[in-house]
Amino acid sequence: MEPLAARIRPQTLDEVVGQEHLVGEGKPLRVAVEKKHKFSFVLWGPPGTGKTTIARIYARALDAELFELSAVSAGKDDIRKLLGERDKVQGNSLTPSTLPLKPRVLFLDEIHRFNKAQQDFLLPYVESGELTLIGATTENPSFEVIAPLLSRCRVFVLEPLSEEALCTIVKSTKLKVNKDAFDWLLGYASGDARKALGMMEGAKTLYDEVTVDTLNKALESPHLRYDKKGEEHYDTISAFIKSMRASQADAALYYLARMVEAGEDPLFIARRMVIFASEDIGLAQPTALVVANAVFRACETIGYPECAINLAHGVAYLTGAKKDRSAYDAFRTAQADVHAHGNLPIPKKVRNPVTKLMKELDYGKGYEKYPSTPLGAGEPESYLPDKLNKKKYLK
Repeated sequence: MEPLAARIRPQTLDEVVGQEHLVGEGKPLRVAVEKKHKFSFVLWGPPGTGKTTIARIYARALDAELFELSAVSAGKDDIRKLLGERDKVQGNSLTPSTLPLKPRVLFLDEIHRFNKAQQDFLLPYVESGELTLIGATTENPSFEVIAPLLSRCRVFVLEPLSEEALCTIVKSTKLKVNKDAFDWLLGYASGDARKALGMMEGAKTLYDEVTVDTLNKALESPHLRYDKKGEEHYDTISAFIKSMRASQADAALYYLARMVEAGEDPLFIARRMVIFASEDIGLAQPTALVVANAVFRACETIGYPECAINLAHGVAYLTGAKKDRSAYDAFRTAQADVHAHGNLPIPKKVRNPVTKLMKELDYGKGYEKYPSTPLGAGEPESYLPDKLNKKKYLK
């Protein structure tokens, strides 16, 4: 028998609970479904908020062939297989043969798990219209999806389900749930309908009733409950990072222990620590990046179980370090200007005069190799493009 969440999955947009900003009357996804607009898009949001449901409803509206893959286990060969032998890729160009009458929609769950080469492979199919791509991700697509692919997709942000929405979904199961159990489920689910439904089904199957007692009994051990592809994975790493950010060593070590005991990839943990060292500690304690990189290297060369000690050492150090996000914030602001203004002309004095013509055009003219500003002489001349020459990123 299908899981409860699958059995009550909405079949139309009218049955979808929550996400009114996307599927309500006149909202973008409803308009797309009603008018059968064919385009690629990415659904970004927490687990259990309706990404798969929306993708399936959209594909049905187009009367499309729907292919569902998970980027955790799929690769280029799976894409080739679903397209069939008719489609040949030669170099960077796509030579399609006779196309099927129905459009083809690829729902790629956890698209952020595809590496750059795999995403590049998808690009010509999406660009040519051979495939309509629906990506689903819990991670910010701005950082996880390559720019050329993202530029060909719209991004729709899904929100955690409200308590009211979860109440509606729980009631739709027709299972008898008392108020205390209901409140327990709402707190446990944290906006994730699939999580709530899974717990209800477990309690009902094992104990024939849904109460606080049976829900607690049905709650699996942390080893089993920690899903390295799902919500427990993201909840725990989020709590881990936030605990280090708040300089709460006890909490950070506790969440580290949960991940280690669940068998989480030590390189995943160490990688997040390297990012944290620059994003959150930054200039306040530059040696943090050295320590984080050393921990990553130790995890590479030693592995479990001993590298857990290296992780704990690094966590204690990073958590106790002073925090300074100025370099990170400055970089993000500069990125925003690049997106807003494009490639502004670089001042001639800092261009590279590699040819005679460039020198004649004053490339590099006025550039001081080791510029200095005497006391009282004011601000040095900006090397930024003219439109941004008063801008201060690092403050």
